[in-house]
Amino acid sequence: ALEYLSKQVLGKKTDLLRTLSYVAINVDLKNSDNPREGDCPSLGDVGPKILSNLVREKSFESLAQIGGVKRLASILMTNLEKGLSGDETDLMRRTNIFGANKYNKPPAKSFLSFVLDAFKDMIIIILIACAVLSLAFGIKQYGLKEGWYDGGSIIIAIFLVVIVSAVSNYKQGRQFRKLSKESTNIRVEVVRDGRRQPISIFDIVVGDVVYLKIGDQVPADGLFVDGHSLRVDESSMTGESDHIEVDSENPFLLSGTKVIDGYGRMMVASVGMNTAWGEMMSSVSRDLDEETPLQARLNKLTSFIGKVGVSVAVLVLLVLMIRYFTGHTQDDAGNREFTSGKTKSGDVMDAVVRIVAAAVTIVVVAIPEGLPLAVTLTLAYSMKRMMGDNAMVRKLSACETMGSATTICTDKTGTLTLNEMRVTELCMGKEHVSVDASKEIATSIVEVLLQGIGLNTTGTVHMRPSESVPEILGSPTEKAILSWGVSKLGMTMDELKQEWEIVQVEAFNSEKKRSGVAVRRRGEQVIHIHWKGAAEMILAMCSDYYSQSGTVNVMTDEARSDFGTVIKNMADKSLRCIAFAYKKFDGSLAQFHGKLEEDGLTLLGIVGIKDPCRPGVRRAVVSCRSAGVNIKMITGDNMHTARAIALECGIFNPEEDLEHEAIVEGVQFRNYSPEQRTAAIEKIRVMARSSPFDKLLMVQCLKKKGHVVAVTGDGTNDAPALKEADIGLSMGIQGTEVAKESSDIVILDDNFASVVTVLRWGRCVYNNIQKFIQFQLTVNVAALVINLVAAVSSGNVPLTAVQLLWVNLIMDTLGALALATEQPTNDLMLKPPVGRTEPLISRVMWRNLVSQALYQVIILLTLQFKGSSIFGVDKKVRDTIIFNCFVLCQVFNEFNARKLEEKNVFKGIHKNKLFLGIISMTIILQVVMVEFLKRFANTERLDWGQWGACIGLAALSWPI
Repeated sequence: ALEYLSKQVLGKKTDLLRTLSYVAINVDLKNSDNPREGDCPSLGDVGPKILSNLVREKSFESLAQIGGVKRLASILMTNLEKGLSGDETDLMRRTNIFGANKYNKPPAKSFLSFVLDAFKDMIIIILIACAVLSLAFGIKQYGLKEGWYDGGSIIIAIFLVVIVSAVSNYKQGRQFRKLSKESTNIRVEVVRDGRRQPISIFDIVVGDVVYLKIGDQVPADGLFVDGHSLRVDESSMTGESDHIEVDSENPFLLSGTKVIDGYGRMMVASVGMNTAWGEMMSSVSRDLDEETPLQARLNKLTSFIGKVGVSVAVLVLLVLMIRYFTGHTQDDAGNREFTSGKTKSGDVMDAVVRIVAAAVTIVVVAIPEGLPLAVTLTLAYSMKRMMGDNAMVRKLSACETMGSATTICTDKTGTLTLNEMRVTELCMGKEHVSVDASKEIATSIVEVLLQGIGLNTTGTVHMRPSESVPEILGSPTEKAILSWGVSKLGMTMDELKQEWEIVQVEAFNSEKKRSGVAVRRRGEQVIHIHWKGAAEMILAMCSDYYSQSGTVNVMTDEARSDFGTVIKNMADKSLRCIAFAYKKFDGSLAQFHGKLEEDGLTLLGIVGIKDPCRPGVRRAVVSCRSAGVNIKMITGDNMHTARAIALECGIFNPEEDLEHEAIVEGVQFRNYSPEQRTAAIEKIRVMARSSPFDKLLMVQCLKKKGHVVAVTGDGTNDAPALKEADIGLSMGIQGTEVAKESSDIVILDDNFASVVTVLRWGRCVYNNIQKFIQFQLTVNVAALVINLVAAVSSGNVPLTAVQLLWVNLIMDTLGALALATEQPTNDLMLKPPVGRTEPLISRVMWRNLVSQALYQVIILLTLQFKGSSIFGVDKKVRDTIIFNCFVLCQVFNEFNARKLEEKNVFKGIHKNKLFLGIISMTIILQVVMVEFLKRFANTERLDWGQWGACIGLAALSWPI
């Protein structure tokens, strides 16, 4: 009765929880014969609002009222050891009560807003005004049936241009949103049904127990369950840069914060929109209109050409106006168009509108508004294709910058190697022992070694009831060691955990290159300290060593030197060397002050872990070299392992590189003076035993020397180097969330060959844009010169507004589509990288552009002045021939633009179906324009001979 009534009261007044004005009485109803509905605790007992405020406000008071983390876990029906059951209906129920771990995104821009944006263009507005005036005067002069053609056709043409540009922008916006969604889909490790398993961040529910390690993003608001030295960076939420220690005293973890040190487990308390991070992210839309450096350079070019175009248009306007009002123009019948005092005002207005429309259209053709569109299309297309090639672009500018990269600094583990590690060698007491021969080793050592393997680890071993092989999770090195312990030494993780209690942990980080743990047997006071890590570093901490028989020997200088030789020999076989050491702490638990002792240890043994090179890496390195890109390997492994791998991958070549210059250690590089560093940097191929700071130093030094640097990284402390580099490449599988956040491109399969693919795409983007610039500017120059010369000399513009808009549509939008979607070829990897300051329009492009534009101008001006007599046709047919010739010249020139320097412009054309489709479509539409849309396009039908002449003249652009 009490429980039932308290629920009713709580249902009405939620603020009761905040005060201590009532007493909660636990009524044990388990023994009742017939429990009523609502008697057992249900998820609804604690609302999402209470949980949300609890973590967000870090309210110790509310947590104490609930009864602590363990009490909250029982209310949420969570088993802190085994997690949730993972049952679909249970997960569904939790989602319904507490919400999903997703946040509401700001609504996407609608198609209509893209159309409106396109209409905001100044030129389009002027053209619409001209079209409306032309329509009004046309209808006034010739009546509705005949008078709408001129103005109407301009309106239809404008509408086409606007729709095409809006569709392409809309499609691209959708693609960016899709990519943005991909990049926020993080994998998180949870424990469900007693099994540690990775799931999507969007599938996390309240009550889940989540594993956290260095570099992870906290996926939801939660409470600390257990762990060691867990520290988080809350600057993304609070703006405070101090790192916060999280433990049972301060158990609150905020969604969106980053784990900086240690590891632990947390229980999820609120998700999605109930977290501060969710609210913040829902109000922030990722800006997809970022301007890349190339777009900025193109915008300058566009505005310069635009100014030239406007000047020409103003000149044409003045000339045509003066010619008209001084009576130097004639109508179709050959009569003088304007006679002062006699010509009707309607006719004058009509003529003025026609002249203004002609001038405005010249501006339309002169301004290459297709350039920004071409860049956007190229970037969007290449981003989509790169996704298929295992590279996810987070930052647009990285696509094009990658094409200019001159140096790639790459990690070794998992990028050059497969990250499939296994223990292949074991050394105990200076003797090599078979990794299978646990019987050869004294039982007492095996026991201590197993403690070092099973307790000093962040990995887990899970024995599934139905299967004989256990499931092992953790970093690749941890997995290799645990799997060796389980399969060869007979380790049972659960028994170790039950028998021993962990007192203190020093988590592994890439500065110290080791991890340690202090443990004690349950019920005893004696502390045992275990260390494992980079072999030569652990060796330096040891004063004794165990022999195989179990006796302890003093570590003499000779013994130390012998162990050094063992490590070198293992490393020369490209093995990663890990050593285990141990020490008994003399005092009791009370005297243990929490700092693990780092000297006077006894060496247990050294294992050699093999991580084979990835197939195809050597080929990728050769391909980079031939493309003029230097590869530098930066690794935490020792000199000998690093040298062996670099040799295998082809990064270090003993015939070309001097060993003492090409392979350096991080500490050596760090201690150089800035002058020495600058002098040495070009020759360095491998940096061993490096810290993240050394990596950053190398990037800064290379940039100072004018290199465009790409860096790969996967760890949290790689973030500064990834940010500093021109292109940061993080790893999709091994990479931490912090590394991904700091990078520009995520390599989804962690493979070095994919880095080379990104390089090819980067060069392809740049190349495609250059092709389009050449094509576009040829049209601009030709159209401007022809209209200017014709207007000044004869007072007539041979190409009408509608015709010029059609040319604009072919060359801007369709041309951009055709040329922007060329795929990368192997030839791109045979050229040196394009420097930062190289001009966009190279000398080769100027040569192609000028020769083609000159040819088109000569042909079309000849037709303008002599066309009627050559073909024996009237002015209208002559103008149609000029228009037809002009469009066909662009079609043929589009083939020329495919290859900037090669003679064979048809190479690989069958692979680009889109290009062939667009060319066919352009030709078909041109035939329709000329033959069937006479009134609309202001054309006359041409006979076979005239078509043949147009095609023949246009085709001459190929041999030229």
